[in-house]
Amino acid sequence: MEYENGKKRKVRNRQQQLKPQFLSPRYLTISLCSFFVLLFFLSSNRISVRSDSLRPSPRLPALSVLFSMDRSLHARLFPPLRVEDRVQFPDHLLLILSTKIEKGVKKDLVCVYHGGRKEETLALPSISSDELDEFRSIVRCPNAPLNYSSSVNIQSRGDTRESEKESEKVHDWSKVVYDAVVDADGDGDTVVVFVKGLTRRPHKESDPSNYKCQFETRVEVLLTQALAAAQEVVRCVLPESLKLNPEPFRVSVRGRSTPALPSVARIYAPFLREWIMYHSWLGVERWFIYDNNSDDYIQEEIKLLNSESYNVSRHVWPWIKTQEAGFSHCAVRAKSECNWVGFFDVDEFYYFPTHRSQGLPSKNALSSLVSNYTSWGLVGEIRTECHSYGPSGLTSVPSQGVTVGYTCRQANPERHKSIIRPELLTSSLLNEVHHFQMREGVGHVSLVESVAVVNHYKYQVWETFKAKFERRVATYVVDWRENQNQGSKDRAPGLGTEAVEPVDWKRRFCEVWDTGLKDLVLSSFADQVTGFLPWQRQLQE
Repeated sequence: MEYENGKKRKVRNRQQQLKPQFLSPRYLTISLCSFFVLLFFLSSNRISVRSDSLRPSPRLPALSVLFSMDRSLHARLFPPLRVEDRVQFPDHLLLILSTKIEKGVKKDLVCVYHGGRKEETLALPSISSDELDEFRSIVRCPNAPLNYSSSVNIQSRGDTRESEKESEKVHDWSKVVYDAVVDADGDGDTVVVFVKGLTRRPHKESDPSNYKCQFETRVEVLLTQALAAAQEVVRCVLPESLKLNPEPFRVSVRGRSTPALPSVARIYAPFLREWIMYHSWLGVERWFIYDNNSDDYIQEEIKLLNSESYNVSRHVWPWIKTQEAGFSHCAVRAKSECNWVGFFDVDEFYYFPTHRSQGLPSKNALSSLVSNYTSWGLVGEIRTECHSYGPSGLTSVPSQGVTVGYTCRQANPERHKSIIRPELLTSSLLNEVHHFQMREGVGHVSLVESVAVVNHYKYQVWETFKAKFERRVATYVVDWRENQNQGSKDRAPGLGTEAVEPVDWKRRFCEVWDTGLKDLVLSSFADQVTGFLPWQRQLQE
């Protein structure tokens, strides 16, 4: 997603804010408002839909939404918690929740036990609760009483609903993988895994060839060889396909002839952070995320961003293959709040080459741009050309982000992206993803490449590219592995329909080396002492 605006002066829209708005198929699209709005579609790998031919129907089914009006105020304010894992310690039971605990609930948490002679339910006060990481919480419960199960749930006093269960398992603290962290460096990212019960050789290193790390997502299990092992710490290579994985994945360790240990360790790789931080710097102040069947993790990511003063909101959009309709929906929502709305994907970054070449400040440049056209009553759209970047010789995901890692692009622009005035759209809201149809008499402005351009990091390293195009949710684009629509620009030229990496992939789509945005990002965002970028540093913490 991208948000940007011009110089330091503020753009005044109806609420003197740029409002972001929309997301696109698995990447985001931002909707820019004389302050920006962010548009973002998050989809799930679990859903695979093929479009059937459209047939006339005498009637369309109506979708009814019924509200239960007898829910307590508490139930509405505090949704059910979710127990992800349990770890049995000698003196207490640790519950790991895959959601954050709201402040108003912490003191009222009770542990719920099932069992007893008559299959009774027993509630005991929790010992304590705390945050585990950016996305998870922990609750400490008393050990289960005799004849009661240790598969404990949690609930709040005054709420009749128990927590939701992701699993009934209870892990023994003497043998469990309990944490993992990504260690990013220029030679390739690794994962450091913390294991209880793997080896008990104090102050000595172990033979790493005896161990492998196991990475588990919803769709696959990946193994990599350990690079180092000592005491209860194992270091392994992070698989390329997981470096920009938008969903959390579980990590474990296995021996040469032993199965993987139970694990409660998860890794969350940031994928919105670079895009949001950069476009916020350009002037975007508000984002609307359209969530198209993603996992709950995205909600926690949004909470984290909001805690860092990024104004991001989430809109559930479960309607698959409806990108254009989603854009129209966003335009209607934005109309009452925004003068301008921009639509960009999460792999597209707005850039002002003129500012860079002439030494002009780029901060807030996007808001200044739309501000300049606000008084032009007959201009309803600002179009900006897109340059598509290739893998740039890389074979692994760049640890500093796409803006720094990918620097070689195709010579000629491909498509354009638009920033529109929603009040000047036709009543039909007709759009072609990259632009809308304006009312009669309303025109558009096309910016020359030297003034502004969109860097589209479309063809990244193979694992990223493959995952991205297997998840497309555009309305009229079928599965890229099917022998249909092979002339579509949403396909990689010459790739065909096989999910097999071409031998020359890392050198493809590379006609012009362009480091303009890379240089801007490094000079504007990098820490002067460590050299780390803010989104990169977040990954390491």
